[in-house]
Amino acid sequence: MQKTTVVAVGKLKERFWKDACAEYLKRLSAYTAITVREVPDSTIDREEAAVLAALDKLPADAHIILLDIQGKQASSTQLAQKLESLAVQGVSHVAFVIGGSDGVTPTVAARCNERLSFGPITLPHNLARVVLLEQVYRAHKIIRGEPYHK
Repeated sequence: MQKTTVVAVGKLKERFWKDACAEYLKRLSAYTAITVREVPDSTIDREEAAVLAALDKLPADAHIILLDIQGKQASSTQLAQKLESLAVQGVSHVAFVIGGSDGVTPTVAARCNERLSFGPITLPHNLARVVLLEQVYRAHKIIRGEPYHK
């Protein structure tokens, strides 16, 4: 089973964000060993240190994907194909990085293997986390050929 880590700047404060993330984390547990590592919302330099420290705890061969408005857009099917392709290549750990309101530093971006965009819109990082978890869940349903209509 491929492992998944989400490194996210900021703590979820509102109950509706927590509930939405908890629901998708519960659903994802059947498909991947998933961990969310929250790092404190701060200045971009402090966030850099915290994100890099979280990334340092990952296996050396983890594939790291930065959520970035300037990244490559992918459909749900394309994300599923990407995750499946990584698994076939023997990548046992995939990590996603969600920056804070100021984004991430070039040092953090350089540490990532690729960048993924949910489109040209700007999402609050709390909402980006929910969308990411939903899309990773959807990707696993697609990979297994299971229906998903919700």
